[in-house]
Amino acid sequence: MAMAAGALISLPAWANSWNSETVQLTSKFLSSSQDDLLAQIVETIIPVTDTPSAKALNVHQFIQKIVADCYDKPAQETFLNGLTAVDEQAQKTFGKPFREGDATQRTALLTQFSQSTLPAQKDFYSMVKGMTIRGYLNSEYVMTNLTHYQFIPGHYYGCVPVPTKAISQTPTK
Repeated sequence: MAMAAGALISLPAWANSWNSETVQLTSKFLSSSQDDLLAQIVETIIPVTDTPSAKALNVHQFIQKIVADCYDKPAQETFLNGLTAVDEQAQKTFGKPFREGDATQRTALLTQFSQSTLPAQKDFYSMVKGMTIRGYLNSEYVMTNLTHYQFIPGHYYGCVPVPTKAISQTPTK
């Protein structure tokens, strides 16, 4: 019982020490060109506006970590094949690699993937889009500047007067 209590007490300090250096990939999952391609894909899904883009928040590194550490081999192969398919389709569609296309071309290509009748393309796009949104919404920037997340338990207001009106209107028998 004492060990469990000690572990619970030390958990917040352990979680607060996580940073980009401590949460690195254990092994290189993607080549540098594949990593760049993934960065361009997440940049297309969530581009820069008055907030940073997904690429600026390193969401592509989050996706790479999740796929490498949490997905099984068939899902990893689907992911790698999807990256290859994006670049090949870009070559066919607008005659240059995906990363060299403009924003309109890249958006059109990803829209093709989302509406594709090929299950592999649709699954790849759904996987990347879902992880991009998850990574973006859970990034430090979004959590602190947009959602104003407070680490649990948050703020406790102990001395708040109880409204007497609400108490007096309770039904009595």
